[in-house]
Amino acid sequence: MRTAVVILNYNTRNYLEQFLPGLIASCQGQDAEVFVADNASADDSVAFLQAHFPQVPLILLEKNYGFTGGYNRALEMIEADYYVLINSDIEVPEGWLKPLTEWMDSHPDCGACGPKLLSWHQRDTFEYAGAAGGLIDRYGYPFCRGRILQKVEKDEGQYDSPQNVLWVSGACLMVRASVWKELGGLDQRFFAHMEEIDLCWRMQLRGWKVTVVPASAVYHIGGGTLRNESPFKLFLNFRNNLLLLENNLPSTLHSRRKTRLRIRARMCLDGLSALVYLCKGQGSFFMAVVRAHRDYRKLRRPGPLLPDAPAPDGLYPGWIVPVGLFGKK
Repeated sequence: MRTAVVILNYNTRNYLEQFLPGLIASCQGQDAEVFVADNASADDSVAFLQAHFPQVPLILLEKNYGFTGGYNRALEMIEADYYVLINSDIEVPEGWLKPLTEWMDSHPDCGACGPKLLSWHQRDTFEYAGAAGGLIDRYGYPFCRGRILQKVEKDEGQYDSPQNVLWVSGACLMVRASVWKELGGLDQRFFAHMEEIDLCWRMQLRGWKVTVVPASAVYHIGGGTLRNESPFKLFLNFRNNLLLLENNLPSTLHSRRKTRLRIRARMCLDGLSALVYLCKGQGSFFMAVVRAHRDYRKLRRPGPLLPDAPAPDGLYPGWIVPVGLFGKK
């Protein structure tokens, strides 16, 4: 099998019913097979799949291991040249897979690639989670070509050339299986959110490229498992952002001292965000930031220092927040 297209499902039976038939059809004739790994869903996802899609291999996990643990366990059971991690709330058009496999075939130095991510609700607009490829600023704030903070651009062909970036969204991410295994998959401490940024960054530090291939485009609903107003989602984002920096800054900056200073600066910015939440009466969000910092301290494990690591693509030297708010660099 050339390509394994793997959905990690958790309580999204409605999206499986809506989008799985099109995904299966799109993979026919592509030397690709669709798998579903289920993270111990509490809805009727498994019964639905067994009744309506018995031809789809189903990997049943005994509990909810999150995005990281779920994919790590599922992909251990699958042999393929390429893995595609794809969300259940993605609509794929015909022909979306071929540009990705062709890019990987013709660029042996590419460890991961992905399509343009467009909004399912507004199909001429980029989708927040990945748009046309991701970057990150000096303090660890991720943003995208086509999306800064909450400002999302229309897709007018402005990002229609392949581009090396820091990260591609885990909503639809093709990974070279050998590189996945080389890096040990996703960092399971993350559970969910920003784990794909970490994976892509670690790839680059070991000499692999990460590329957005806009000849492929898919449509993403977004927020299928955790809504934006979820304090747990906020907790994961703040905690995992610090873990992300801890994992990758030492080799990127070639200095542990610079890494410590950069992370302290980010934690101070987090503290300001927490105070804003408190002033707005959003006590659960304030506590999410406090818990995130507490959990980070428990989980932190300084990343390796690779003095000869190449400089990653997609690092923005400034702070993106003023750009997003005021349009000033």
